[in-house]
Amino acid sequence: MEHVPVLLTESIDALVHDVDGIYVDCTFGRGGHSAKIMEQLSNKGRLMVIDKDPDAIAVAHQLYDADARVSIAHGGFADISNLLAANEIGCVDGILLDLGVSSVQLDSPERGFSFQKDGPLDMRMDNSQGESAATWLHAATAAEITTVLKTLGEERFARKIALEIVRQRAVKPIQTTLELAALVASTVPRREHKKHPATRTFQAIRIHVNEELEELQTCLKQVFERLHKQGRLVVISFHSLEDRIIKRFIRDLEKNDPYPSRMPITSDQIIKPVKSLGKCVAKQAEVMVNPRARSAVMRVMEKIV
Repeated sequence: MEHVPVLLTESIDALVHDVDGIYVDCTFGRGGHSAKIMEQLSNKGRLMVIDKDPDAIAVAHQLYDADARVSIAHGGFADISNLLAANEIGCVDGILLDLGVSSVQLDSPERGFSFQKDGPLDMRMDNSQGESAATWLHAATAAEITTVLKTLGEERFARKIALEIVRQRAVKPIQTTLELAALVASTVPRREHKKHPATRTFQAIRIHVNEELEELQTCLKQVFERLHKQGRLVVISFHSLEDRIIKRFIRDLEKNDPYPSRMPITSDQIIKPVKSLGKCVAKQAEVMVNPRARSAVMRVMEKIV
């Protein structure tokens, strides 16, 4: 299945405000957003693409090796400052983050992201390094698994699932996606309408294995210093944990009030370094064509000092 970028027009319209500017697509995927950015850039414009997935980077090289305006970096967006420096880029005019897993990754059984097809229980965005989901599940304690499922998946039956994982792995290691999906389905006593019982478990383990929330927070800490004045940050998220982090980040920067509550500082004395340009969700027409867009939330921030 081809990956269909969510909120494509809305995100690039919000991002690209200077056709001669420098932009970063932190989650290249299969290049949908990058292609739209390139359509709007002039010959002076520049684009840097980043992705953890070696397959995505291979696609980027096929598409853009011949274009001098494009720089390609294999890595996580948590390392954005170092990746920019390595490509002799200082500040930029826009940064785009399209979070979560792509349709291509979900539809590749060998990547282990989906419970719909059998494959090795991997789930790593960068499958060339790090600990796979199967390795983590084999070593983690029941308490650790419970915490991950409850915190990152908001799974009501987290402890029940964790105990069954520990019991099952003592008999035979859980090594494939369908083995884990079947275990969860047989353990969860109630099912959500039109949602596979393993959905929350797979989401939680994927987020944990890839340290997705930590990587997002680390990236956001670098964003303000990496943006030119009037530079934009555009983030598309797909669940409340991510969106909450982004919302707080923009709100705290926009408020910019580090002073003690008793200090006689008036609001007009506080310099606001950024402003929120609001949020956007997919229209019904897009959701009908691409159901993945249903949960998408886009937030936009502009640096103003």
